[in-house]
Amino acid sequence: MPIIKINNRDVHIQELNKEATETVLLIHGMFSNLSVYYFNIAPILAEHFHVVMYDLKSHGMSECTLNGYDLNSMTDDLYALMETLNLNTVHLAGYSFGGLIALKMALRFPEKLKKLAIIEAPDPSDEKARGIIDDYSREFLEHYVENFTDTTKVKMGKRQMERNHRMYEYLFYQTSIKNDMVAEKDFFSDPEITTINKETLLLYGSDSNCLGTGEQLSKMIKSSELMPVPGDHNIPIQEPVLVGNMINTFFMN
Repeated sequence: MPIIKINNRDVHIQELNKEATETVLLIHGMFSNLSVYYFNIAPILAEHFHVVMYDLKSHGMSECTLNGYDLNSMTDDLYALMETLNLNTVHLAGYSFGGLIALKMALRFPEKLKKLAIIEAPDPSDEKARGIIDDYSREFLEHYVENFTDTTKVKMGKRQMERNHRMYEYLFYQTSIKNDMVAEKDFFSDPEITTINKETLLLYGSDSNCLGTGEQLSKMIKSSELMPVPGDHNIPIQEPVLVGNMINTFFMN
């Protein structure tokens, strides 16, 4: 369980194939942790790349914190992580909220990135995407784990479920995350998005309610390609091998 200090906070990381010459850095989404990649997608990428995964603040085994969930703060954390691990440049992939962090990273620190893979990044102006926080409950978490997080439900007993429930209650009811997400609602309206010049792969579920966002991004980012994947918002869990191979091929070519 490697824990490192980033911006004076404990961050849980995992690495595969450290000897590889190029690095892929993976960012998970909300209601998640690095295990969304660790069991299926990361091993595919590790056949050719050094793979780095980390738990976002107040997720997984990383330290909880009351504030700093805006995209500037999250990318400050990511930049500091890269500096600590001596990573000059990486291929970057982000899922859901992690996709927003990846896009912000491409805007703020383009010199640190090679290629970009965005998986199911939602539109922050979509009230349904933000409203998930207001709908959170113990029952919601149990339903979510039972139906969507196949990589963790095999290992998650009552004790782990209670731990996750306490963690998410803290995240949603005690931190600044609600206000920070609302503050990002105009992110996709910012014309700066059109200045992203990294080769970008957009992976969206063919039945996802975020597919329209993928189509919007494909028009805004010139060097991008939208590739639908069978499934909905949870394609990394529903189709991990397909998603892993698509990202691997994109980063290799």
